[in-house]
Amino acid sequence: MSQNKKYLLVASMDVTPEKEELFNEVYDIEHIPGILKVPGVLSVERYKVEPMKMNFSGTVQDMDHSAEPAYTAIYEIESPAVLESEEWGIAVDAGRWPVEIRPHTSNRQFALRKLMG
Repeated sequence: MSQNKKYLLVASMDVTPEKEELFNEVYDIEHIPGILKVPGVLSVERYKVEPMKMNFSGTVQDMDHSAEPAYTAIYEIESPAVLESEEWGIAVDAGRWPVEIRPHTSNRQFALRKLMG
């Protein structure tokens, strides 16, 4: 078993429709590049929820995502300590994010995951 564990920070949220274009712009050109400069941050990927169907016991069912946030970013980090660092705190409050984006987000959810095995 590897001594180096992989951790994922999963950050999900909704954004008001009128700020969605700006949200995506700021996330991609300001927020992610700044976060990637934080020591211990290995990668960042973004996702948007998609409608889906799944087969259960021979029946294809629509899966309800109505309560799930629309956007998710997955940050691969070296350890949970990265999230408590001064560099992380500075990066998450840099640029237009705290004033122009954060107030227009809702249903924010954060989870830390540790790779098993």
